[in-house]
Amino acid sequence: MKKIILIIAGVVVVAVIALVVILTLSLDSLVKKGVETVGPQITKTEMKLDKVSISILSGSGALHGFTLGNPEGYKTPSAIQFGEASVGVRPGSVLSDKIHVTHVKVLGPEITFEGSLGTKNNLGKIMENVEATTGGGAEPKTADKPASEPAGSGASQKLQVDDFLISGAKVNVSMTMLGGKALTVSIPDIHFSNLGNGPEGITAGELTKKVLSQVNAETLKAVEKAVSDLGKQATDLLKGAASEETTKALDKATKGIGDLFKKKQ
Repeated sequence: MKKIILIIAGVVVVAVIALVVILTLSLDSLVKKGVETVGPQITKTEMKLDKVSISILSGSGALHGFTLGNPEGYKTPSAIQFGEASVGVRPGSVLSDKIHVTHVKVLGPEITFEGSLGTKNNLGKIMENVEATTGGGAEPKTADKPASEPAGSGASQKLQVDDFLISGAKVNVSMTMLGGKALTVSIPDIHFSNLGNGPEGITAGELTKKVLSQVNAETLKAVEKAVSDLGKQATDLLKGAASEETTKALDKATKGIGDLFKKKQ
Protein backbone atom coordinates (compact mmCIF):
# COMPACT_ATOMS: atom_id res chain seq x y z
CA MET A 1 0.00 0.00 0.00
CA LYS A 2 2.81 2.39 0.94
CA LYS A 3 4.53 1.58 -2.33
CA ILE A 4 1.39 2.42 -4.31
CA ILE A 5 1.05 5.74 -2.45
CA LEU A 6 4.68 6.57 -3.23
CA ILE A 7 4.16 5.75 -6.90
CA ILE A 8 1.04 7.92 -7.05
CA ALA A 9 2.85 10.75 -5.26
CA GLY A 10 5.73 10.45 -7.74
CA VAL A 11 3.35 10.55 -10.69
CA VAL A 12 1.64 13.66 -9.26
CA VAL A 13 4.99 15.42 -8.76
CA VAL A 14 6.07 14.62 -12.32
CA ALA A 15 2.68 15.78 -13.64
CA VAL A 16 2.95 19.07 -11.73
CA ILE A 17 6.49 19.67 -13.02
CA ALA A 18 5.36 18.89 -16.57
CA LEU A 19 2.41 21.27 -16.18
CA VAL A 20 4.65 24.06 -14.92
CA VAL A 21 7.03 23.53 -17.87
CA ILE A 22 4.14 23.55 -20.36
CA LEU A 23 2.60 26.67 -18.81
CA THR A 24 5.99 28.42 -18.77
CA LEU A 25 6.59 27.63 -22.43
CA SER A 26 3.06 28.75 -23.26
CA LEU A 27 3.49 32.03 -21.37
CA ASP A 28 6.79 32.72 -23.15
CA SER A 29 5.29 32.03 -26.56
CA LEU A 30 2.18 34.10 -25.75
CA VAL A 31 4.29 37.15 -24.83
CA LYS A 32 6.58 36.75 -27.86
CA LYS A 33 3.65 36.32 -30.23
CA GLY A 34 1.86 39.28 -28.65
CA VAL A 35 4.84 41.60 -29.16
CA GLU A 36 5.47 40.49 -32.74
CA THR A 37 1.83 40.63 -33.86
CA VAL A 38 0.32 43.48 -31.84
CA GLY A 39 3.41 45.73 -32.03
CA PRO A 40 3.42 46.04 -35.85
CA GLN A 41 -0.32 46.76 -35.83
CA ILE A 42 0.37 49.80 -33.66
CA THR A 43 3.63 51.15 -35.16
CA LYS A 44 3.19 49.91 -38.76
CA THR A 45 6.80 48.75 -38.63
CA GLU A 46 8.43 45.41 -37.96
CA MET A 47 8.82 44.43 -34.31
CA LYS A 48 10.91 41.42 -33.34
CA LEU A 49 11.76 39.65 -30.11
CA ASP A 50 14.36 36.87 -30.11
CA LYS A 51 13.35 35.19 -26.89
CA VAL A 52 11.12 35.49 -23.81
CA SER A 53 11.85 33.78 -20.49
CA ILE A 54 9.26 34.25 -17.75
CA SER A 55 8.75 32.02 -14.71
CA ILE A 56 5.13 30.91 -14.32
CA LEU A 57 5.66 30.64 -10.54
CA SER A 58 7.23 34.03 -9.79
CA GLY A 59 6.16 35.95 -12.89
CA SER A 60 9.66 37.43 -13.21
CA GLY A 61 11.66 37.12 -16.38
CA ALA A 62 13.27 38.88 -19.31
CA LEU A 63 12.78 39.88 -22.91
CA HIS A 64 15.79 39.22 -25.15
CA GLY A 65 16.82 40.77 -28.46
CA PHE A 66 14.13 43.38 -29.09
CA THR A 67 14.10 45.32 -32.36
CA LEU A 68 11.69 48.01 -33.54
CA GLY A 69 12.18 48.44 -37.27
CA ASN A 70 12.14 51.65 -39.27
CA PRO A 71 9.35 52.79 -41.60
CA GLU A 72 9.79 52.41 -45.35
CA GLY A 73 12.19 54.89 -46.91
CA TYR A 74 14.72 54.91 -44.07
CA LYS A 75 18.11 53.27 -44.51
CA THR A 76 19.22 52.51 -40.94
CA PRO A 77 18.36 48.94 -39.85
CA SER A 78 16.30 49.79 -36.75
CA ALA A 79 14.73 52.60 -34.74
CA ILE A 80 15.13 51.07 -31.27
CA GLN A 81 16.83 47.93 -30.07
CA PHE A 82 18.03 46.41 -26.81
CA GLY A 83 19.67 43.19 -25.74
CA GLU A 84 17.62 42.45 -22.64
CA ALA A 85 14.88 43.93 -20.47
CA SER A 86 13.66 42.58 -17.15
CA VAL A 87 9.91 42.18 -16.69
CA GLY A 88 7.50 41.08 -14.01
CA VAL A 89 3.98 39.76 -14.62
CA ARG A 90 1.27 38.50 -12.28
CA PRO A 91 0.95 34.97 -13.71
CA GLY A 92 -2.73 34.70 -12.87
CA SER A 93 -3.55 37.81 -14.89
CA VAL A 94 -2.18 36.56 -18.23
CA LEU A 95 -5.46 34.98 -19.29
CA SER A 96 -7.67 37.63 -17.64
CA ASP A 97 -9.23 40.77 -19.13
CA LYS A 98 -6.38 42.92 -17.78
CA ILE A 99 -2.77 41.73 -17.74
CA HIS A 100 -0.96 43.02 -14.65
CA VAL A 101 2.69 43.93 -15.37
CA THR A 102 4.58 44.69 -12.16
CA HIS A 103 7.63 46.19 -13.85
CA VAL A 104 9.49 46.69 -17.11
CA LYS A 105 13.12 47.76 -16.91
CA VAL A 106 15.04 48.48 -20.13
CA LEU A 107 18.74 49.23 -19.62
CA GLY A 108 21.05 50.68 -22.28
CA PRO A 109 18.81 50.61 -25.36
CA GLU A 110 20.16 51.93 -28.67
CA ILE A 111 17.97 54.45 -30.49
CA THR A 112 18.62 55.55 -34.07
CA PHE A 113 17.58 59.02 -35.19
CA GLU A 114 17.54 59.27 -38.99
CA GLY A 115 16.35 62.30 -40.94
CA SER A 116 15.92 65.93 -39.97
CA LEU A 117 14.68 67.82 -36.94
CA GLY A 118 10.92 68.19 -36.74
CA THR A 119 8.66 65.37 -37.96
CA LYS A 120 10.65 64.34 -41.05
CA ASN A 121 12.57 61.59 -39.32
CA ASN A 122 12.09 57.92 -38.54
CA LEU A 123 10.86 58.43 -34.97
CA GLY A 124 8.42 61.13 -36.07
CA LYS A 125 7.00 58.83 -38.75
CA ILE A 126 6.54 56.01 -36.25
CA MET A 127 4.71 58.42 -33.94
CA GLU A 128 2.43 59.41 -36.84
CA ASN A 129 1.63 55.72 -37.32
CA VAL A 130 0.90 55.25 -33.61
CA GLU A 131 -1.30 58.36 -33.58
CA ALA A 132 -3.26 56.98 -36.52
CA THR A 133 -3.76 53.65 -34.74
CA THR A 134 -4.76 55.09 -31.37
CA GLY A 135 -6.78 57.98 -32.75
CA GLY A 136 -4.42 60.68 -31.51
CA GLY A 137 -5.76 60.59 -27.97
CA ALA A 138 -7.00 64.16 -28.17
CA GLU A 139 -10.54 63.22 -27.15
CA PRO A 140 -11.55 60.89 -24.31
CA LYS A 141 -13.22 57.58 -25.09
CA THR A 142 -16.94 57.52 -24.43
CA ALA A 143 -19.74 55.01 -24.77
CA ASP A 144 -20.91 56.79 -27.94
CA LYS A 145 -17.40 57.16 -29.30
CA PRO A 146 -15.34 54.00 -28.88
CA ALA A 147 -11.59 53.83 -29.13
CA SER A 148 -10.27 53.86 -32.69
CA GLU A 149 -7.89 50.98 -32.05
CA PRO A 150 -8.90 48.02 -34.25
CA ALA A 151 -11.25 45.70 -32.40
CA GLY A 152 -9.70 42.33 -31.72
CA SER A 153 -6.32 43.50 -33.01
CA GLY A 154 -4.60 43.18 -29.64
CA ALA A 155 -3.84 46.91 -29.59
CA SER A 156 -6.84 47.28 -27.27
CA GLN A 157 -5.65 44.63 -24.79
CA LYS A 158 -6.02 46.05 -21.28
CA LEU A 159 -2.87 46.34 -19.19
CA GLN A 160 -1.78 47.56 -15.79
CA VAL A 161 1.86 48.57 -15.55
CA ASP A 162 3.12 49.45 -12.08
CA ASP A 163 6.60 50.60 -13.10
CA PHE A 164 8.22 51.25 -16.51
CA LEU A 165 11.84 52.41 -16.73
CA ILE A 166 14.16 53.14 -19.67
CA SER A 167 17.66 53.96 -18.46
CA GLY A 168 21.04 54.61 -20.09
CA ALA A 169 19.65 55.09 -23.60
CA LYS A 170 22.07 56.14 -26.36
CA VAL A 171 20.97 57.80 -29.59
CA ASN A 172 22.92 57.23 -32.80
CA VAL A 173 22.30 60.23 -35.06
CA SER A 174 22.19 59.87 -38.84
CA MET A 175 21.69 63.26 -40.54
CA THR A 176 22.75 64.47 -43.99
CA MET A 177 23.88 67.80 -42.53
CA LEU A 178 26.53 65.97 -40.49
CA GLY A 179 28.29 64.91 -43.70
CA GLY A 180 28.79 61.33 -42.58
CA LYS A 181 30.14 62.35 -39.17
CA ALA A 182 29.20 59.87 -36.41
CA LEU A 183 27.28 61.43 -33.56
CA THR A 184 26.02 59.66 -30.44
CA VAL A 185 24.11 61.40 -27.64
CA SER A 186 22.49 60.32 -24.39
CA ILE A 187 18.96 60.98 -23.19
CA PRO A 188 17.68 61.18 -19.59
CA ASP A 189 15.95 58.24 -17.91
CA ILE A 190 12.31 57.80 -18.87
CA HIS A 191 10.13 56.58 -16.00
CA PHE A 192 6.42 55.90 -15.68
CA SER A 193 4.52 54.46 -12.76
CA ASN A 194 0.96 53.39 -11.91
CA LEU A 195 -0.24 53.13 -15.49
CA GLY A 196 -3.70 51.64 -15.91
CA ASN A 197 -4.43 51.14 -12.23
CA GLY A 198 -8.16 51.77 -12.72
CA PRO A 199 -10.66 49.18 -13.88
CA GLU A 200 -10.29 50.25 -17.54
CA GLY A 201 -6.52 49.82 -17.44
CA ILE A 202 -4.34 51.16 -20.24
CA THR A 203 -4.40 49.58 -23.70
CA ALA A 204 -1.31 48.25 -25.46
CA GLY A 205 -1.75 51.02 -28.04
CA GLU A 206 -1.97 53.74 -25.40
CA LEU A 207 1.08 52.39 -23.58
CA THR A 208 3.10 52.27 -26.81
CA LYS A 209 2.07 55.83 -27.63
CA LYS A 210 2.98 57.10 -24.16
CA VAL A 211 6.42 55.50 -24.14
CA LEU A 212 7.38 56.30 -27.74
CA SER A 213 6.12 59.88 -27.41
CA GLN A 214 8.48 60.48 -24.49
CA VAL A 215 11.37 58.71 -26.25
CA ASN A 216 10.76 60.88 -29.32
CA ALA A 217 10.58 64.11 -27.30
CA GLU A 218 13.78 63.42 -25.33
CA THR A 219 15.61 62.31 -28.47
CA LEU A 220 14.67 65.49 -30.36
CA LYS A 221 15.87 67.66 -27.47
CA ALA A 222 19.19 65.81 -27.27
CA VAL A 223 19.78 65.91 -31.04
CA GLU A 224 18.88 69.62 -31.28
CA LYS A 225 21.34 70.46 -28.51
CA ALA A 226 24.09 68.32 -30.04
CA VAL A 227 23.65 69.90 -33.50
CA SER A 228 23.58 73.37 -31.96
CA ASP A 229 26.79 72.64 -30.01
CA LEU A 230 28.48 71.37 -33.18
CA GLY A 231 27.49 74.55 -35.01
CA LYS A 232 28.87 76.71 -32.21
CA GLN A 233 32.13 74.73 -32.18
CA ALA A 234 32.49 75.15 -35.94
CA THR A 235 31.90 78.91 -35.66
CA ASP A 236 34.45 79.21 -32.86
CA LEU A 237 37.02 77.27 -34.92
CA LEU A 238 36.47 79.53 -37.92
CA LYS A 239 36.86 82.64 -35.77
CA GLY A 240 40.00 81.21 -34.20
CA ALA A 241 41.52 80.50 -37.61
CA ALA A 242 40.56 83.85 -39.12
CA SER A 243 42.91 86.82 -39.37
CA GLU A 244 42.42 89.91 -37.21
CA GLU A 245 40.90 91.83 -40.14
CA THR A 246 38.48 88.96 -40.88
CA THR A 247 37.47 88.76 -37.22
CA LYS A 248 36.80 92.49 -37.17
CA ALA A 249 34.73 92.13 -40.34
CA LEU A 250 32.70 89.32 -38.76
CA ASP A 251 32.11 91.39 -35.63
CA LYS A 252 31.10 94.39 -37.73
CA ALA A 253 28.69 92.30 -39.80
CA THR A 254 27.20 90.80 -36.64
CA LYS A 255 26.76 94.28 -35.13
CA GLY A 256 25.16 95.48 -38.38
CA ILE A 257 22.61 92.64 -38.30
CA GLY A 258 21.85 93.46 -34.66
CA ASP A 259 21.32 97.14 -35.49
CA LEU A 260 19.05 96.16 -38.39
CA PHE A 261 16.82 94.14 -36.05
CA LYS A 262 16.74 97.06 -33.60
CA LYS A 263 15.51 99.41 -36.35
CA LYS A 264 12.71 96.99 -37.25
CA GLN A 265 11.44 96.85 -33.65
